[in-house]
Amino acid sequence: MKAFLQRLYSDYGMPSRLCTYERLVRAAHGAGFVQTSVRDFFDRVRSGQVAGKKFIVHRHDIDTDLRTTRKLFEIEKKHGIRSSYYFRLSTLDFDLMREIEAYGSEASYHYEELAAFAKKHRLKDPALVRQRLPEIRDIFRDNVKWFEAQFGRKIRTVASHGDFANRRLKLNNAEILADQALRRECGIECEAYDAALLDHIDLYIADRPPPQYYCPASPFDMLDKHDRICLVTHPRQVETNWAENTKANLSRFYEAVIW
Repeated sequence: MKAFLQRLYSDYGMPSRLCTYERLVRAAHGAGFVQTSVRDFFDRVRSGQVAGKKFIVHRHDIDTDLRTTRKLFEIEKKHGIRSSYYFRLSTLDFDLMREIEAYGSEASYHYEELAAFAKKHRLKDPALVRQRLPEIRDIFRDNVKWFEAQFGRKIRTVASHGDFANRRLKLNNAEILADQALRRECGIECEAYDAALLDHIDLYIADRPPPQYYCPASPFDMLDKHDRICLVTHPRQVETNWAENTKANLSRFYEAVIW
């Protein structure tokens, strides 16, 4: 019951945390942090431009709620910072994505083909899912090509989405990109969970529903303790959107039932 009430509060009663996010952006600026995207930070790592500087790598996973996504983007434009926005196929907004890129931030793909395939074909055995990885990779390849054609831009970094099916299967969507030939073919230079990126991050923080809000610690408390922080946020954890949350909850319930 406690978990249910906390979820109800998170989805329908939580006050907006947009002001908290803006306060963090200001605090990080005051502490001398460069606030940038996954793509930009990865480029700086490869060119040896991170030594002696402090960074917050802002990554937004757009699982739901384009309304709050736009509000986050407006805050970042106001303060002149950059970030990465990773969109699922279900949350694509190419006009917004082109605005994000034109500004200098990154818009790219939050992929989930492994989980989607398992649910579609009602596969609950991880071994059976792995046997179908060639098919799943073909779907990923086709989706990336379609994504880029519609977007009108090449994408260079992507981020794996975490679905309830991934947790049940104990399989990560990132297994798709364990195939280096597929990476080369698609031009994917960095997956957001790659060691080549995260080995240069001191602390990885992800947002959480209330009452926790952040895991493993609040970024406010870490600004004077770490020089390179990756902060992952989701619009759903920043501001409640009754319509979007209800839609997402019903969709997940339906998928769980038919799977």
